Amino acid sequence: MSLRVAFQMDPIGPINIDADSTFRIALEAQARGHRLFYYTPDKLTFDEGKITASGHTLTVRREKGNHYTLEKQEVLDLSSMDVIWLRQDPPFDMSYITSTHILDMLHPKTLVVNDPFWVRNYPEKLLVLTFPDLTPPTMIARDLDMLKAFKAKHLDIILKPLYGNGGAGVFRLGPDDRNLNSLHELFSGINREPLIAQKFLPAVSKGDKRVILINGEPVGAINRVPAPGETRSNMHVGGRPEQVDMTARDLEICARIGPLLREKGQVFVGIDVIGDWLTEINVTSPTGIQELERFSKINAAEKMWEAIEAKRT
Repeated sequence: MSLRVAFQMDPIGPINIDADSTFRIALEAQARGHRLFYYTPDKLTFDEGKITASGHTLTVRREKGNHYTLEKQEVLDLSSMDVIWLRQDPPFDMSYITSTHILDMLHPKTLVVNDPFWVRNYPEKLLVLTFPDLTPPTMIARDLDMLKAFKAKHLDIILKPLYGNGGAGVFRLGPDDRNLNSLHELFSGINREPLIAQKFLPAVSKGDKRVILINGEPVGAINRVPAPGETRSNMHVGGRPEQVDMTARDLEICARIGPLLREKGQVFVGIDVIGDWLTEINVTSPTGIQELERFSKINAAEKMWEAIEAKRT
């Protein structure tokens, strides 16, 4: 089976080919005989009833500094594609949301992964609220008095933007920290979005586990350990990936959320687990599959393509 596959992603030039999940998915697709097309989100267009993108036929290779070749730029009718990967990174802003609306017009005749309707309705820090018994105490609010009350109750909290990514703008406010007012003022000056506050989990010092699910089934996990003196474990900000096994609690969490993810067409999902608690369900542009393959010899990209190919037969 040879599929026509488009990748809607951030610029391919600067990516780290040893860590980027989209690159690994594209490399696996190419090895399976699929034909690749690449474009950036700003090139997606609704044109008098047609959905098009200005981009390039793509070839990828695992050679640092020479990891891709682009053919001549062309405008492609995306309805001619078999699969479109929605893989640009957050922030989950109106630009991102608009692209899900446009791609939703193509799906499911053209299979969009992950299903854009549910990507739009299940952003990572909101879908998790559907499972309150699996998550640490959490508040989503813009009102300063409500956030103060939450901190007074739990003393040691994490405060972060609701639609951020990669650990940007994440703050730990300990029992004696007096910066909540200032941070609220700072965030309020940037946008009108609520903030998310969660009870701080000391277990994060041992790592923030990323569990990879494909079609709702767990396939493996990596651990991300914060750098010394750092609360955040995200690899974007210096978190160290390491090998880890899934626990009975991890599997229990996956068993609870997996059927919903599968039902809603979320083929590639990465959940975050700290200790025994689920903190995020990442559906927009999850990462971690290259580290998983290095540590555990689990080829998650292969499993994804097996699932996608089954949907296309």
